[in-house]
Amino acid sequence: MVTRNPEESGIRSYKDLLVWQRSMHMGLAIYAVTEAFPVRERFGLSAQMRRAAISVPSNIAEGHARGTRSYLQFLLVASGSNAELDTQLILARALKMGDPQKLDEASQLSAEVGKLLGALISRLRQKIS
Repeated sequence: MVTRNPEESGIRSYKDLLVWQRSMHMGLAIYAVTEAFPVRERFGLSAQMRRAAISVPSNIAEGHARGTRSYLQFLLVASGSNAELDTQLILARALKMGDPQKLDEASQLSAEVGKLLGALISRLRQKIS
């Protein structure tokens, strides 16, 4: 939730945002799933997935520290990184890399984070209009 007075919403820090919390959980899940990837992927798909997963909560946090218009831009970048990660999870599954159950968990987290980001982006766009 985005308001002028943080005390009204209970949001005092980006760490209070559910979307940031869930994206952090997703990042941990990505690290867990990529641990089982072949060593040859250390600088390939594994690294790409980790970078995309780290980008999501990082952009949420950085954007939260800025004004509304900048925040929106950072959330759009986070959403793009989440879409990139979703694509990479599909590719990892097709290549039979990683534990299928862990890949499913990470995919579900990515979908949840995508919905939360979409809602927050819509809210900010309404605020700007």
